Amino acid sequence: MVQDRAKRVSIFGGGCAGIAAAFELTRPEHGGAFDVTIYQMGWRLGGKGASGRDAATGRIEEHGLHLWMGFYENAFRFMRDCYDELDRPEDHPMRRFEDAFKPDNYVGVTEKGLDGQWSNWSAYFPPAAGQPGDPFAVRNPFSVKGYLTQCLHLLRTLLLSVQDKGHLPSAEDGPASLTGAAASLITSLLSTVRSDLTGTAKRAARYGQLALGALILEAISVLQGLIDGVTRNGDAAKPAGLLDQLSGAIRYQFELLLATDPEVRRIWEIVDTVLAIIRGCLREGVLFSPQGFDLLDKYDWREWLKSHGAAQATIDSAFIRGSYDLLFAYENGDISKPQLAAGQALRGAMRMFFTYRGALFWKMQAGMGDVVFAPAYEVLKARGVKFEFFHRLDDIHLSDDKTHVETLDVTVQAEVKEDGTYDPLVDVKGLPCWPSLPNYDQLKYGRQLAKAGWNPEEADDDRTADTKTLKVGEDFDFAVLAVGFGAVPGLCSELIAADPKWKRMTEEVKTVATQAFQVWLTENVDDLGWEEPPINISGYVEPFDTWADMRQLIKVEDWQDDPKSIAYFCSVLPDTQTGDDAHEIVRQSAVTFLNRDVAHFWPGAVGEDGFDWDLLAGAEGSGEARFDSQFWTANTAPTERYVLSLPGSLEHRISPLDNRFDNFTIAGDWTGCGHQAGCVEAAVMSGLLAASALSGAPRLSHIIGYDHP
Repeated sequence: MVQDRAKRVSIFGGGCAGIAAAFELTRPEHGGAFDVTIYQMGWRLGGKGASGRDAATGRIEEHGLHLWMGFYENAFRFMRDCYDELDRPEDHPMRRFEDAFKPDNYVGVTEKGLDGQWSNWSAYFPPAAGQPGDPFAVRNPFSVKGYLTQCLHLLRTLLLSVQDKGHLPSAEDGPASLTGAAASLITSLLSTVRSDLTGTAKRAARYGQLALGALILEAISVLQGLIDGVTRNGDAAKPAGLLDQLSGAIRYQFELLLATDPEVRRIWEIVDTVLAIIRGCLREGVLFSPQGFDLLDKYDWREWLKSHGAAQATIDSAFIRGSYDLLFAYENGDISKPQLAAGQALRGAMRMFFTYRGALFWKMQAGMGDVVFAPAYEVLKARGVKFEFFHRLDDIHLSDDKTHVETLDVTVQAEVKEDGTYDPLVDVKGLPCWPSLPNYDQLKYGRQLAKAGWNPEEADDDRTADTKTLKVGEDFDFAVLAVGFGAVPGLCSELIAADPKWKRMTEEVKTVATQAFQVWLTENVDDLGWEEPPINISGYVEPFDTWADMRQLIKVEDWQDDPKSIAYFCSVLPDTQTGDDAHEIVRQSAVTFLNRDVAHFWPGAVGEDGFDWDLLAGAEGSGEARFDSQFWTANTAPTERYVLSLPGSLEHRISPLDNRFDNFTIAGDWTGCGHQAGCVEAAVMSGLLAASALSGAPRLSHIIGYDHP
């Protein structure tokens, strides 16, 4: 039977989820079966990943810090397909996927010692085989049993490294490269420790090392066999009991080493975490439960670790605190209320450390808008996807029988001159980019709008150039809601009233505001006192707990006099600070941080009177006023807020496959998508699921990690 016409799909929201859904629905193999229109508030795609270019300097201004992880299989496959199809000319500055993403192997956390001083703990993660997005030999290579086996391998690596640093395994010895990273880290820690040991201390340390070695070689091999047995008969009692004995013995022997040097404590904290994970998975029955790690989402991550024997020092360690900072996991933005679902924390940690390919992190070589959304826009436009910029969805209305979406209310924020087609991109050093402000000269009344500083992305923007009511059967056949979750309750009142699952989801799933700032410096951070390679480091003091060295972006910005370094800082923003003055609060917090806290990273940037403001590139004036030339943002609008993975909430997320209403689905990192965290990978997975719900493609088996345990 020949289809009379293509199915019209209206996608609301041009972030990662919406773009991924559009990309899948318009793949050539569908034969033009779907006519897709993307409706986007404001002038640019990207959602929480949007970035823009300043008109004067071409500098990149981001929503926050965006790093891609080496386990983002679906997101990288999407990007690689996009660049292959785009087929840019040979002389293009970002022709290939390999030009846009570069491996980044250094990561770190900061911790405060007993003396009250902060110190850095960094590690080099050796490259792992392949690249993210490469085909897998099997449908889904991830399993709980596989992860526990890798945990045991890591445990053996860590402990035997304490026994004898001369027998550290190479990166190739393990199923992924974490063993090599552990070896690298431990070598650097223990080389100093052992050189300082003398006399009795040396004998005590050696005794502890030999005892650990004898214990580990015997106990871990037995434990591995018992775990294999659990998968056959479901009885976890025996290996759990053995693990209790193993933990006690290891803890005793480690105390002998800890007494000789506190640096070994860092190794013990990881060992203690791994032991608690194995013990908890065995006791909770995760190994043979069809729910897998989801079984643990009712617990908070730290509480769960503690309940299975992790020491308080481990719970408070920089390693664990960094996992909360990574996911902005503080309810209401209150750092005294860390909350992170244990199952998702465990899934994320296992995938992050054990399944990365190429590198643990990958850094984009321009802004996320330039690297991700400009190429996606060009490919989709070439495929015939229509883009309606300056279109804000206001309400969704159901049919009288509540079975499907009947109409969609849309506000046209601004009208475009000429033929009504908005050209959104600008050229910066040969690279198509999104500007930081609308192209006002393409808009009717653009001069007045520019003079007034009109910003259509602001939450309180009420400018109306026109209104539209899209009707099913006339304007669309299917609708996809792909906006940030903070906007969902306001848009979906009828859906919430009609369906208990929608009501429960909007009650249980929460979001949080975030804050970020960027500085461009006239000196290299190395010359200011940073003694390690370019790094991504978390776990530091609030109000900005995370710093990334982004010096790689200098070459793609368009300064008259290039800065020598670029630094991004970000953190959660307390809900108590999200009012009308949020932007000024973030500015003052950034100034305070530079004056008071950045000296830990850059001691040469701070003197007796505070931060040396003359270090800021492109600045005018003197003193603190020079900071006004830099960039900072308070991400408080509903669509900008970050979705939290709170204990007890994840089971209430609705999947794009859950067909609650006949012609409607959802997409976003807030949906039930197989990876329940606020990140690019979750958003892309959700977009793929939304496309599958409408078209049957991609097949679920092609969405890596969707059926992750």
